[in-house]
Amino acid sequence: MSTTEDFGALTPVPLMQISTGFWAFKTLAAANELDVFTRLAGGAEMTAEELARELAIEQRPAEMLLTGCASLGLLERGDHGYRNTPLSEGFLVRGTPYYFGGLVTMFDRRLYPGWAKLTEAIRTNRPTTWDPERERSMFEREDPVLLDTFWEAMHSLSSFTARTLGDAIDLDAATRLLDVGGGSGAFAIELCRQYRSLCATVFDLPFVIDIATDNIADADLRDRVATHCGDFFVDPLPRGHDVHLYSMIMHDWNEEHDRLLLRRSFDALPSGGTVILSELLVDDNKTGPPAAALMSLNMLIETEGRNYTACEYTAWLDDAGFIEPR
Repeated sequence: MSTTEDFGALTPVPLMQISTGFWAFKTLAAANELDVFTRLAGGAEMTAEELARELAIEQRPAEMLLTGCASLGLLERGDHGYRNTPLSEGFLVRGTPYYFGGLVTMFDRRLYPGWAKLTEAIRTNRPTTWDPERERSMFEREDPVLLDTFWEAMHSLSSFTARTLGDAIDLDAATRLLDVGGGSGAFAIELCRQYRSLCATVFDLPFVIDIATDNIADADLRDRVATHCGDFFVDPLPRGHDVHLYSMIMHDWNEEHDRLLLRRSFDALPSGGTVILSELLVDDNKTGPPAAALMSLNMLIETEGRNYTACEYTAWLDDAGFIEPR
């Protein structure tokens, strides 16, 4: 039998931290659903008693919720009560340009129940958030209003990622970029803002293109960012582009489908053309990092794909005919 001396300095605290990780998310999700951050917009402050009165709840849970949000850096104490931190004020107040709450709601209503069936997904190798045999799309049954807020949140999040991508690569010599599965148009918009000589086309399914069209108009980039409706597995990829971008697309699909997309890009690009894969990469020895490894499990409950390694992508690019992938 093991004794405490056998473990030395080792304790089960890391396991406790992992086991209670959902506490933090559900605190955020509840506060978001109750519009706590929107109620505190613009520097407003509120006591537990005042929040209880507004929500028609008892003071005990109101105080516990405010304390929990403060412990997570979502709220802070002011002179007269709790107020938003800059993080909450910037991203959790409804109607602000980079509102993230739609993503929180989608995670809470869709992914959280799906993750509760993770063991089922592991045993069956099938999604748990939708039924591919009965539904044409993973979002077919979702509330249209919720989907609108989800796409809005994804657009703001992708805009930040796109700026980072623009800093990480050099597109000065590029003339026209095809954003394959470009969704809301965030990457095309941000990269064209960063590279003034660049034009782009967002290629996606019709219902998504409608969202991209509105965002492109809002960004006043209709003269440089076009849209093209199509299914990238079925329809020809539009010609006339010297760069193809796949941002968070590869992880949705299995190896066979990803290899097909890369071959289609190779055939459509001119000599000297470039393909860019923007993804969370699993380490080549498949031990992490956590963000990529856990996102990969999220793909198990949502799609047929997973997060891949740089080594895997390199092999696929080589086989498709691309030179010196990096």
